[in-house]
Amino acid sequence: MLYLRQLTYHPPASSVAILNHIGLELGAQQLGLIYGPSGSGKSTLLELMAGFAKPTEGSIQWREQDLDPESLRQLAGLVFQFPERHFCGRTILDELRLGHPDLKKEQIDQALKAVGLDTLPLTSAPHSLSGGQQRRLALAVQLIRKPYVLLLDEPTAGLDWSMRQQIISLLKQLKQRWTLLVVSHDADELAMLADRSWQLNHGTLTPMASTPMAEAGV
Repeated sequence: MLYLRQLTYHPPASSVAILNHIGLELGAQQLGLIYGPSGSGKSTLLELMAGFAKPTEGSIQWREQDLDPESLRQLAGLVFQFPERHFCGRTILDELRLGHPDLKKEQIDQALKAVGLDTLPLTSAPHSLSGGQQRRLALAVQLIRKPYVLLLDEPTAGLDWSMRQQIISLLKQLKQRWTLLVVSHDADELAMLADRSWQLNHGTLTPMASTPMAEAGV
């Protein structure tokens, strides 16, 4: 179980707190959805949970153990909005091996199969892939790290309808093995997939009613 307890983030350069006493619970193999307008603090919250920043107050827990930023970087894998802009590898294989020079073929095959890219040549250039394939590759990069929690920042942003549906189908498959927390400005697109939903506005998180999928136990 993932817990956020009274999480507050007030950077020194800001006159007000970006996040105010955030509380959240998310079970294993559940998909949580946080939606809200631009500037509401969604991306900042994911960065805190990924260990890229330290909260001013409160705690982030996994199985009721407090985690520091270093531990969070081991626990969680963050896929940024427009992750394709961060690709550095010349090929798919290069991209997967960044930071993992001794990566075994079996690990590579498992990660690519999990995101539906196992039929692509490893010599393909990441920037030659379609938008949906690039998002899948970004997920594979995180799966190589074997995280317990996947954090996704606007995973369907900038994609056409068909590619968005492919990513939504992929998230449905991934939640069978991983805990997922997704942030989006559009609640409708992912609402049926979410087990728990919250609205984030002006740094305040409000739980929303259970989704039909959660009630059905899907």
